[in-house]
Amino acid sequence: MDQRYRSRGMRVFDPTVFENVKVALENHFYDLDNLDRLIDIVGRNDRMEMAVMAREFGLRFTLAGQSGVSAEVRLASSLRQLAAELMDQDGDAAAAGAGCSLSLRFRVAISEPADQCRQIEGIMRTIWGDDMPFTQTISYVHGQDSPPQAVFYTNKIELKFNRTIGEEQMEDIPELAEHMLQTLRELKAVAI
Repeated sequence: MDQRYRSRGMRVFDPTVFENVKVALENHFYDLDNLDRLIDIVGRNDRMEMAVMAREFGLRFTLAGQSGVSAEVRLASSLRQLAAELMDQDGDAAAAGAGCSLSLRFRVAISEPADQCRQIEGIMRTIWGDDMPFTQTISYVHGQDSPPQAVFYTNKIELKFNRTIGEEQMEDIPELAEHMLQTLRELKAVAI
């Protein structure tokens, strides 16, 4: 079919790296929800930011039948990354900066930030290694109680992959998902 269009002088466009990686992530995580019943997908977004021509995709999930601890896989592609891919002349789009950015977020309710954040740091380093940078951001709902007597805090843990993700990394999605599930299980043990 592609040949038929090309022979008429029409150009056939391939999906972008963002689209291909997004579909691979969706397929794998929806299989974990619908077929394996290991997770419950509780949120999904697929956005295009028109002001800066950026794309963002995210899937938020919990362990099946459980709430209180959630995970989110986030994929983003900037105009610069898309332009590098579309303008690639020499066939080395990755070297030109094409691809996507990948980050992971976990949310867990805690009551004693000093102790629980240290435990969470140990969990993250054990599962993701020392080379994977992450942050913990603590927040609470105003009016709940004033800190330090707050009933609970929300800890948002974010990991950002420090390299561009491309189609070559799609085979790593099952391992990424397993690490995320292991993180959810261990965070559940720390949560209030």
